[in-house]
Amino acid sequence: MTRSVERTTSRRVPVRTRSFSRRLDVRLLVVCGGAVVIGIVATALSVSVGEFPIPLRDVAATLVGAGTRTDEFIIVGLRLPRALVGLGCGMALGVSGLIFQTLVRNPLAAPDVIGVTGGASLTGVAVLILGAPPALLPVGAFAGAVASATLVYALAWRGGLSPYRLVLVGIALAAAFAAGTSYLLVVGELIDVQRAAVWLVGSLNGVTWEEFWPLVAGLVVLFPATAALTRALDALSLGEESSVALGVDVSRARLALVVVAAALAAFAVAAAGPIGFVAFIAPHIARRLTGLTGAAVLPAAALVGGVLVMVCDLVARVVLAPVELPVGTVTAVVGAPFFLYLLHRANRPVRGG
Repeated sequence: MTRSVERTTSRRVPVRTRSFSRRLDVRLLVVCGGAVVIGIVATALSVSVGEFPIPLRDVAATLVGAGTRTDEFIIVGLRLPRALVGLGCGMALGVSGLIFQTLVRNPLAAPDVIGVTGGASLTGVAVLILGAPPALLPVGAFAGAVASATLVYALAWRGGLSPYRLVLVGIALAAAFAAGTSYLLVVGELIDVQRAAVWLVGSLNGVTWEEFWPLVAGLVVLFPATAALTRALDALSLGEESSVALGVDVSRARLALVVVAAALAAFAVAAAGPIGFVAFIAPHIARRLTGLTGAAVLPAAALVGGVLVMVCDLVARVVLAPVELPVGTVTAVVGAPFFLYLLHRANRPVRGG
């Protein structure tokens, strides 16, 4: 009798496990599919609306090469790169935020908190204020992000990398970078300061194909690198002891993940400026929609981040038309209440022991 029960149980447990896994996979596919649909709709609307509105049928005709020269100039030359850069930046920030949150095991972590965005902001503003050619702005922002990530990692290393120390060092350096940025804004010329202020909020205004192609090149390299590190990311989400037990080289894995996450944030900031809160809220939204944790959320986090930036940029363009707000203004309006909500939930007392 006992053996028959054991045989029955051994037959049923794998079935339940596969069924549960299949439901999660379906939910992830539904979320990703919905994000793709919303992204396509947002892209179509983004290239359609504006000071010179273009009907959607003309947009479709132009994209297949059957539009007028005027429509082609407006859509392909001006609006399409803006939409695609917004999508790419959002995807990069979503993945970067998820890596940092999982790596340090802190739901409030993001490139902004770690200091990566602060370093990019400082060097980007320096380019604008000190009279360097505008073409050097993306290069300066990227270099600042990489340099700040390297500095944070070096200062946080004490025979190993502690997530707690990484966050503390990142917060301290972010404050120092913010002070340096404020100083440059005080001593700069008024016109340069105005340009820098708009860029600091995060803006897709005036984005062209010149910003798009470096961003795509970065994503083509960094997304596969992220996929190759998913096992290490999942292991680190369980803690250092569990990671070691699973055969993961903790120090090397953390270094690789920090480099990838910082580079993703660097490419996004270099293309469109420091768009706030996207890296912070996109992973949370993806987790809540999919019910998953760890590296399994990466596809959803990327798509949610891309859609979030595109939708916010669309709102920024039409809410006060013909005036176009920086996209970072809208993401801040959305992200700040969400941040406070998470703080409220984190501080809420647990009942029932």
